Amino acid sequence: MRKILLAYDGTPEADIALDRAAELAKALTASVGVVSVVPFHPGRIGIDPWDDTTVHTEELLKARERLTGLGITPELHRPVGDPAAEIERLAEEHGYDTIVVGARDLGALARVLQGSVSEHVATHAHATVVIAR
Repeated sequence: MRKILLAYDGTPEADIALDRAAELAKALTASVGVVSVVPFHPGRIGIDPWDDTTVHTEELLKARERLTGLGITPELHRPVGDPAAEIERLAEEHGYDTIVVGARDLGALARVLQGSVSEHVATHAHATVVIAR
């Protein structure tokens, strides 16, 4: 584990993932990248005005502040697209060997309607995936 990618969306679950990523990075002297994906949905309104670039920039700044306070200087990424696919693509393109994501306990219906980003990343990424709970 030399390069860790933290998927961060500002939720309490993402804060737990941030703590685990920081612990791993310190123990292994690994570098850290943080990604907050602006979701894009094909159709008339591609980006949700309540979940737009500004929101994700604020999330990244929050994560950077917390990590910097722990002595870690992260690289920040803010792609637009399908969150799971963008996390996987970014990890591959930038050589991240580990991805840390938080897990929300979605019910069966929510998982069918929304999909689980952590589940998709865990089963499709070409990196080690840590799902923090």
